Amino acid sequence: MKRLKKLIEDYLKEAKLMQLATSASSQPWVCHVWFASDGDLNIYWFSSTTRRHSKEVMKNPKVGGAIVYPHTPKDPPRGLQFEGTAELLTKNSDIQKARSVYEGRIFSKKEVDDFINSKTSPHCFYRIKPRAFVLFDLVNFPDKPRQEYNL
Repeated sequence: MKRLKKLIEDYLKEAKLMQLATSASSQPWVCHVWFASDGDLNIYWFSSTTRRHSKEVMKNPKVGGAIVYPHTPKDPPRGLQFEGTAELLTKNSDIQKARSVYEGRIFSKKEVDDFINSKTSPHCFYRIKPRAFVLFDLVNFPDKPRQEYNL
């Protein structure tokens, strides 16, 4: 399990773009968002509160996601999926934690400040606390590529 957790941590450090799945009124929605993660495998993203996925998280915090390294059909497949609970961050300590892992990885501090202070589309930080990850990895687990890690 330690090896699997380490592979998931490494995967989250290397990748920067995820597909986020939300749902409201029994209608699923998928979008792409830039993300960062912390040492507890929490996933953070930054988005306008007016986006569909942001509105849906407020109605239904249960989310799923997928992260895939770029590869070609000739490469052994690797991908990371997860499910968990998302929330809009409102406490200053949570926002500062999100900024500490997000700034510089995705956008600069100035760019984040500009998004937060936008008059037309103010942005906020969100956090996903995953319940489970599934790593599908033919590189490290050729005989049993589907590996599940529950938190």
